[in-house]
Amino acid sequence: MKLDQFLKFMGIVQTGGEAKMIIKSGKISVNGMVETRRGRKLIDGDQISFANETYIVPNSDPLGRKLARSEK
Repeated sequence: MKLDQFLKFMGIVQTGGEAKMIIKSGKISVNGMVETRRGRKLIDGDQISFANETYIVPNSDPLGRKLARSEK
């Protein structure tokens, strides 16, 4: 899954345009590094941080749905 798609999937943003703006502004970190590429490919275990929340991209569930959880 790409970073912009993940942000929409998790409900962090409502539109692709909103995702693009937030990513380009440098407000998103992937694994502790600021990420400005909206097409960044995410893999299992990646940690996405935004607005004092961290989301982990885990393995897919048995039904093939992508899961994520927030950690404080």
